[in-house]
Amino acid sequence: MSRVIWSPTRYRRFSLGDIIILLFIGSIIYAISSLNTIYSKPTEVISLDLSPQKLPLYSLFSLLRMILAYFISLIFTIVYAYTAAYKKSLEKILIPLLDILQSIPVLSFLPPVFMAVISMFPGSKLGLEITSIILIFTGQVWNMVFSFYQSLISIPRDLKEAAQLFKLNPWQRFWYLELPYSAIGLIWNSMMSWAGGWFFLMACEMFTLTNQNFVLPGLGSYLSFAALKGDLLKIFYGLFALITVIILLDQLVWRPLLSWSQKFKVEYVQAEEYYESKVLLWYRRSRIFDLLYKKIILPLRERLEILFISYYDKKEKQEIKTSKISKLLNLIVSTILIFLVLRGFIGLLKLIINLPLNMWKDIIYSAFLTLLRVTTAVLIALSWTLPLGVRIGMNPKLSKVIQPIVQIVASVPATAIFPVIVMYLINLPGGLNIASIVLMLLGTQWYLLFNIIAGGMSIPNDLIEVSELLKLSKIDKWKILIIPSILPFLVTGGITAMGGAFNASIVSEYIEFHNQIYKIKGLGALITEASSKGNNSLLAASTLVMALIVVTINRLFWKRLFKKSEELLS
Repeated sequence: MSRVIWSPTRYRRFSLGDIIILLFIGSIIYAISSLNTIYSKPTEVISLDLSPQKLPLYSLFSLLRMILAYFISLIFTIVYAYTAAYKKSLEKILIPLLDILQSIPVLSFLPPVFMAVISMFPGSKLGLEITSIILIFTGQVWNMVFSFYQSLISIPRDLKEAAQLFKLNPWQRFWYLELPYSAIGLIWNSMMSWAGGWFFLMACEMFTLTNQNFVLPGLGSYLSFAALKGDLLKIFYGLFALITVIILLDQLVWRPLLSWSQKFKVEYVQAEEYYESKVLLWYRRSRIFDLLYKKIILPLRERLEILFISYYDKKEKQEIKTSKISKLLNLIVSTILIFLVLRGFIGLLKLIINLPLNMWKDIIYSAFLTLLRVTTAVLIALSWTLPLGVRIGMNPKLSKVIQPIVQIVASVPATAIFPVIVMYLINLPGGLNIASIVLMLLGTQWYLLFNIIAGGMSIPNDLIEVSELLKLSKIDKWKILIIPSILPFLVTGGITAMGGAFNASIVSEYIEFHNQIYKIKGLGALITEASSKGNNSLLAASTLVMALIVVTINRLFWKRLFKKSEELLS
């Protein structure tokens, strides 16, 4: 495959890539120093300056929180998914736990996270910042974990056997096989994670807890304040700033990453069309990146390889001697985990045992209504994302045009424009129910589309050419080539879409606009109300029911498809 690869040179001139990097570093430093200036002021004002001149600074604040949350998400993804994929004894615990965690709405994480963080940083705005970053993390991480886990368990048997033949240790296997094989899916899900982060940014930068309002300067809080005041012009300004940031990120980050990731595609015939990125060429010619690669990345990688090789060599020799110690450590860790789980379970029982029976009836009925809306939204999303996603993924020429548009549209928080939609639908029969499904659709369809596009991109070009040579009909092509190839990605998209739809219910069933509240019966509305009023018993019970529904669906439906995808790829 004749594509440009990384090749450090002896001398490089200062390039556009260097300018981009310096501007980015300078912007981050400016954002941190500006936040420090704002938080050093003695007065706390629960308000926000909505003048458009503040939007560049607010954009930097939100971008900084998103970056920190994403890096935490990436580290968590690698550790969690790797453990679940290779520790079969823990897999039975970690994957159901992942189902539960991804089904819990952002606002349900708010009270425990807030109380834990604020207790560590009393009287400091740093606690609010950490709370916001953790909330953004909960909106970003789950689909990344599912994607990486799915990639790890879907590695073809011949590649695994080749790794064994070359006697790769776990570090080498991770660096040279597992990470490259999962790169395409992980990058597309990273894009989706950022879109999810933008979607919930309004709830993460401005939230109400026990009837107290907490505000952090940023794009999300700007849009929240503008929506509360019903100021459509300010909403437009905020959306314009957000779209500008998304376009810049697409051109400077995601498009270069997609272009770079093509070298990891498993195929024997080079595609006629593939992603190109001028920015990636600028980065490759950058003196700063060249110095980083030669002085930091390359030596660090070599030292890590030496460290892991020596570690695993010693481990093999001392395996018999340390088996008793390992068993003891495993027992201690397991005991601590069991203790924490029991402690959490007892605390949950204390909360929900106080709820009267009629409240439980209300929760169950609300859960049924939310499940109907979620199912409707996911089915509508699947009906159009499946054909379009496959077409985009299998056609790089089309993808060059569509991918930036999809990234922008997916990242625009529907919660910002949703109040306006509600105003038009509220007087129609079933208006708020329709509006709720529309918002769930806007928040969940992108999980499916991004994963299906990644699945379509991963289909080897040689298999596509063989299907054309055999002159397969469209139906046979879908049955024999497309569905088996994209099924792991489709399952990942389906699981995260379902969880995303339940998450979106907290903002689609309870809307605050122009100092008025619009709500309909549903679990999302119960959770939002309970969070704002500090009713922890109702919040815990509603969240528990939502988690049980999602886990049940995943166990009975999505897990079976997961196993099917493993069989097809083995």
